[in-house]
Amino acid sequence: MSPLYRSVCRVCWSSGATPPLTLTRPCKTAVVPFVQPEFLRGSPHRKHPGVTNLKTIRLPEELQSAAVSVIYKSEVKDLSERVRKLTNFLWSRKRAVESHELRERAIALEEKWKEQERVTDETHVSIETRIRKKVLSELKRTTYHWTPLKYDTDLGVVYMTARLAGSYAAVLRALNEIKKRDSSFTPHSLLDFSSGLGAALWAAHTHWGDSLREYVCVNASAAMNSLAERLLTGDTEGADPLIKHVYFRQFLPVSPKVQSDLVLAAFSLSELATQEAREQTLLTLWRKTHSYLVLVENGTKAGHQILMEAKDILLKKEEKVSGDVGRLLVFAPCPHQQPCPKLLKQPITPCNFLQPYYPLPVSGGSESVQEKFSFLVLTRSEPQQLEAGQWSRIVSPVLRRSRHVQCEICCSNGELKQLAITARHHGRDTYRCARSSDQGDRLPMVQTEKHTETDTRRSEPQALTSFSLGSAEKLPRTSDTSTGSTGS
Repeated sequence: MSPLYRSVCRVCWSSGATPPLTLTRPCKTAVVPFVQPEFLRGSPHRKHPGVTNLKTIRLPEELQSAAVSVIYKSEVKDLSERVRKLTNFLWSRKRAVESHELRERAIALEEKWKEQERVTDETHVSIETRIRKKVLSELKRTTYHWTPLKYDTDLGVVYMTARLAGSYAAVLRALNEIKKRDSSFTPHSLLDFSSGLGAALWAAHTHWGDSLREYVCVNASAAMNSLAERLLTGDTEGADPLIKHVYFRQFLPVSPKVQSDLVLAAFSLSELATQEAREQTLLTLWRKTHSYLVLVENGTKAGHQILMEAKDILLKKEEKVSGDVGRLLVFAPCPHQQPCPKLLKQPITPCNFLQPYYPLPVSGGSESVQEKFSFLVLTRSEPQQLEAGQWSRIVSPVLRRSRHVQCEICCSNGELKQLAITARHHGRDTYRCARSSDQGDRLPMVQTEKHTETDTRRSEPQALTSFSLGSAEKLPRTSDTSTGSTGS
């Protein structure tokens, strides 16, 4: 008997029982062909289309050699200690406090202490003076003091040692979302805002080196641009650049008609001082986006919140910035256009992802480390392409247990769900895909109905039937032998 067929008793099939994978004595009642679900597209379960995570990343050999050469030639004093301090500083960096937030906080504190220090003589001037001093002191003590980073050559080398490999890994992983899901996308031009050392352009070149013909890197720091150019030439004076057609600018192109197929802004929005500056920059970058806009930030609460604010800004002002090219679509990681559900639950936890990578070999260590980052990919898309984002996203570590997989998923209706995925209730293919997935991957599950208050009181197996297999509902029942479930 052909391996593409499984012997299945019609009586067993109609009763919903899951047949064994192999039968020593084939059932003579009927033979049902085994058809692989559409969503797998011929791939094995461990490489299903929702897997977008990458294995441990190494810097391109030419880039790593150039970076090590620049670092050793610079002879920066106390490099290891400065790298440690800069890493901690960047990770703990928060947004600058807006002036209206300071005023609201000051008014609240003043009213609170006026009630506490109310006396018979309410016109006493010393009370007002004492309260104002107390308010100022409290604001200075509790307010985050944001200061801009000004890079010279030495600080640029410290940043290179601390962040080059991690930035490259995070951007490469974010871009892999596009590479994996949109195989027809072949960008010819790249705009990298606040390009730093050029880690993003190297990541883009890794994915689309054959098609990219123009790289425009915008960075206000002349010292960082100079270091990025040294990396492009392999730190060899007079040598041809390793990547052709790279142009460095200190300001964004003025013309609003100039667009790039791919626009990147990695770890740059958090370096803008005010909400207004971030909003204006976002609108400008979106106007210059022809296909995809990719934003990457630290995987902290502050970094995630900046990205979600960016998402809200662009969705609310879509009419002003989209034009006639196509509507704005949140491509990744969100499978929906709704507010982030992680910001609506307490305690707030950021939606972040992990990417292992090997750091620069300058401190003697060769073990891999993890880059924790958040990202957002926006695209100009036609309505028929919206279905691509309907699969649920795994947003927490996957716990593999005996006969079930526990995971938290963000659904296409904007809700978070805690699931125990089993072969019986979700189908064998979805179960095997879940066991092969990690945090950040997508699962072939879509929310087909919204729970009512009555639904939440159901037993768990009944509640789980509100999910269905990605494309399995389009298959005939006889070809869904391996799932053992009809989904919703």
